[in-house]
Amino acid sequence: MRKVRHRKGKKDKMPAVKTDQCELLVIGQGLAGLAAALFASSRGVSTIQVGRTGGLVFSSGLMDLLGIHPVEEQRAWSNPWEGVKALCRDIPHHPYAYTTQARIRAAFDEIFVALEKEGLPYVRGQALNMDTPTPLGTVRSAYAMPWSMRAGVDALRRKAPCLVLDFEGLIDFSAQQIKATMGQAWPALRAGRVPFPGAFSSSELVTGDVLAQQLESPKNRDLLVQAITPLLGHAEVLGMPAVLGLSRHHEVVQDLERRFDVPLFEIPTMPVSVPGLRLRDALTRAIQANGGRQLAQHRVIEVRPVNDGTFRLGIGYRDVDQEVHARAVILATGRFAGGGLRADRRGIRETLFDLPVKQPESRETWHGKVFLGVKGHPVNRAGLEVDNRFRPLNRHGGPAFRRLFAAGSILAHQDWVRMKCGAGVALASAYAAVRHALSEA
Repeated sequence: MRKVRHRKGKKDKMPAVKTDQCELLVIGQGLAGLAAALFASSRGVSTIQVGRTGGLVFSSGLMDLLGIHPVEEQRAWSNPWEGVKALCRDIPHHPYAYTTQARIRAAFDEIFVALEKEGLPYVRGQALNMDTPTPLGTVRSAYAMPWSMRAGVDALRRKAPCLVLDFEGLIDFSAQQIKATMGQAWPALRAGRVPFPGAFSSSELVTGDVLAQQLESPKNRDLLVQAITPLLGHAEVLGMPAVLGLSRHHEVVQDLERRFDVPLFEIPTMPVSVPGLRLRDALTRAIQANGGRQLAQHRVIEVRPVNDGTFRLGIGYRDVDQEVHARAVILATGRFAGGGLRADRRGIRETLFDLPVKQPESRETWHGKVFLGVKGHPVNRAGLEVDNRFRPLNRHGGPAFRRLFAAGSILAHQDWVRMKCGAGVALASAYAAVRHALSEA
């Protein structure tokens, strides 16, 4: 995003464009933005969401609450709720510290109810994180995961006889690599490869999203079953790359499980991630079912705070083509990749409202001496500081605007990649931001 102009008052008007209004405008198309739009629209709030493609296309579909704390000690938590309690004690300005565990649970519960309604059920491991295989042959812990990955958790725990398959031409996924990495600890694990049914040659490279669409065809599933059945042998469970359908994913998985007569589980693929696409699409459908409106592939180009505490925002693809008058705004634009923060020689700045960014004192201290050090780098925790209502602070330590709230990875004092708390921070802060935005209405 380029720097925008702030004009207080009503004298200066934008060029004549289409006008609209809403109670709440959400800026951002990542998990935090989608969650905020869902939470608000489900409460009958007039909601508009705007933003370019968010980071969910890179998401594995797994959802973290908390995996590691303290990061420098690499302490892993099997019970993430106990970890959250310790985290809030040790880092009192972490986003989790501004809400409660009951409200974090409520945020997850509400999201999962909406996803199940849209045909994308998720499972949780009671109070514990669950371990599941990755496409690299490592083990990944998560608080929740799509229903289609559930059998992999049990198979990994029991080290059950398992066949993992990949497809000729599918890039960045190798069953042999999974076998080679996990085989010593999982002797009953086998690897196989089959040609993918459909209009692809064995030398053609394809991505998972293309294969997922092809498997929604019953004819292609028939061919797939014919190719895989002779390889099953004594396998008690079958693992496959996460390409088993997009919009009809639930139907595809159930059909294949019935025909193979063994439990089936998906293993996340490298981006473009089909589970991430499913998650994005399911949340989008849920928002629209609630009456929420989305201005996809548009961005906020101009912001004008109005004297009464509301906002007028110029929105468009390249240039402003419409103006939205919003009573409140939730900023969920992400960090550097999402465009919410930008770094240059002078420091790190927030790109839309020009809000102050909590950051290391100088560029020389942005990074540690070890590039891949387990503790990460100080710049990884840069972001917006907020009050206990999730309102970004100004340079004097007070709320920058009474009805401006922030959610997701743009928040300071958290390193979601290394702490493994990304989904939890997104959902908890979005839930809190909506709740406080409604109280200001």
